[in-house]
Amino acid sequence: MSLKTKLVLAIITLVFLITAVLSLVYVSNLLKSEVEQSYQSNLLVAEQIRYSLQQTLESGLKDQKVDPNDPVQLRALVAQAVHDDPGLKSVVDSVNRYLFTVYDISIADDIGHTLLTTGQGGVGQPIPVRPNYQRLRDNNALQQLRTVLGPPQVFDVISPLSRNGEPFASVHIGVRTTLLRAQYEGELKEALTLMVLALGTSMLVAFLLGNLALRPMEELSLQLDYWTPIVEEQPAERGELDTVVQVSNKIERIGQRMRNVEEVFSALKENIDQVLGNLQDGILLFTGDGRVVLVSNAVKRFLHVDRDVLLGAHARDIFDRSTVLGKTVRDAWDAGMTLVQEEIVTESGSRIDVSLDFIHDDRSRQGLGALLTLHDQESVEVIESELELSRRMAAIGRLTSGVGHEVKNPINAIVVHLELLKTKLGNTSLPATGHLEVIDSEIHRLDRVVQTLVDFSRPVEVKLVEYDLRHVVADVVTLAAAEMSTKNVTLIHRLPSYPLMVKVDVDLLKQAVLNVVQNGAQAMPNGGLLEVLLEDEGKMAVIRVEDEGEGISEELRDRIFDLYFTTKAGGSGIGLAMTYRILQLHHGSIDVQSELGRGSVFQLRIPLSSMDRGRRHPQPPVFETLKGLEG
Repeated sequence: MSLKTKLVLAIITLVFLITAVLSLVYVSNLLKSEVEQSYQSNLLVAEQIRYSLQQTLESGLKDQKVDPNDPVQLRALVAQAVHDDPGLKSVVDSVNRYLFTVYDISIADDIGHTLLTTGQGGVGQPIPVRPNYQRLRDNNALQQLRTVLGPPQVFDVISPLSRNGEPFASVHIGVRTTLLRAQYEGELKEALTLMVLALGTSMLVAFLLGNLALRPMEELSLQLDYWTPIVEEQPAERGELDTVVQVSNKIERIGQRMRNVEEVFSALKENIDQVLGNLQDGILLFTGDGRVVLVSNAVKRFLHVDRDVLLGAHARDIFDRSTVLGKTVRDAWDAGMTLVQEEIVTESGSRIDVSLDFIHDDRSRQGLGALLTLHDQESVEVIESELELSRRMAAIGRLTSGVGHEVKNPINAIVVHLELLKTKLGNTSLPATGHLEVIDSEIHRLDRVVQTLVDFSRPVEVKLVEYDLRHVVADVVTLAAAEMSTKNVTLIHRLPSYPLMVKVDVDLLKQAVLNVVQNGAQAMPNGGLLEVLLEDEGKMAVIRVEDEGEGISEELRDRIFDLYFTTKAGGSGIGLAMTYRILQLHHGSIDVQSELGRGSVFQLRIPLSSMDRGRRHPQPPVFETLKGLEG
């Protein structure tokens, strides 16, 4: 049996079951309605007979003297009144003949003896015990159906007559299930006929619709052949398998191809993201309708907007004419004009090369999109400056290493002979002794300078460990707090509420950060505010140290990391040079932004651990202030 035939049979079976269930529900509701209608009509008749009984007893007992303490006498008078009233018997007989479902009608006294009946048994006999018809009425549809179509039963519809709140007489109408079934069978036959007709019609319609719905499978199979390579199709499919199976197999193969393409696409996208993440230039790729589909991480430096916000945005929403960059791009975009390294100067003084290329289809000449490139000239100059500084530092290191070793031996010889000379002179009161002390002091100072040169040029063994950068900053702040309090400096530090894991030599990095913090405090001789901020910039962590000192002139800014260069009285000129070297050992960088009269900002960038990327959830930063105003 083919899959198509199975599907058609399944549809027919489903429709058959639904129709059968609905038909049974209809038949059950029809029976329930019939039982309810019979109950209401018989109850109404019982009420009418009870009213006639009440009238009969009122007229028959009106002139009789009844002893209230003699119930036997009362029963006899009631029986006599019922027996002597032909009208009551006529009403009972007419009702018995009129209602088709009534089996018999009986009137009983307070102890259940028959006063009048149309059924079997005589007057004065106990009335038969029968189930109450209300129980049949309250049953569910299945129980009603089983009762009505099952063995014959008689149910009572009872209407009691009370006197002074006590049972006095009652009217019993017997309803036989066979009579109820006979009345119900006519409607049941009509319902069954309608049900059979509905079942047949529904099955026929289901068969036709099933075949009609599956007919497009042939056309779908031909369409799938376009997407499925012929070499992938099994020869047995065309002859042995039906259309549905063929379509299913082809869809499965197409799905597998799509999964393979998705894997390739994911790998390609990951590679592109890595390439774009390492680019210093800002790159935006637009579709034909002007919406961004590709953004490099560096774009944030130019537009100050997150990458996720730019994706999907229109070029006209990104660039407005209120800025120099926005006006340049918008004018070229609206005019459809290509820009080739158009140099602009932004409001902040940055020099940027802007390139805008429109991509067209060579055949149709239809626009496919555009590529915008933003190149920061200053960043290139900064990199070149850092490379030059690194070369100078390396050259100084080689020079100082050689000079240190060459000078160290003569200094040691001078110290030895100086000590021998002091011993030979002996008398400390001689005039030459003072000169010898000066020579000794200067020789030791020269020895310290040479030792510093040797230490700076000596290779450093870096012991890298996984460490939370927040602890480094917190420890440095704690160490510097005491010194800040003596200089009337207020120290504020801000740390993220989540860890920033880096691979560093903890002691070296603490020394580097401490050098910058102390340098910032020394730049404010009259006190002020010193802020140490730790921030997360994706792949890099940034320690930002801001002071309110006098600032650094542009002429001196490029020399502050040179060894022995200092502008402070008593400064050694080693601290910032050592900081620069430590950050190089950690594959990081340090830069400074300063303006005379407004202070300086040092930024120390350190690569985050690869294990830590992608698992951080940004949260509000935590502030802490250490004040040293009491001095």
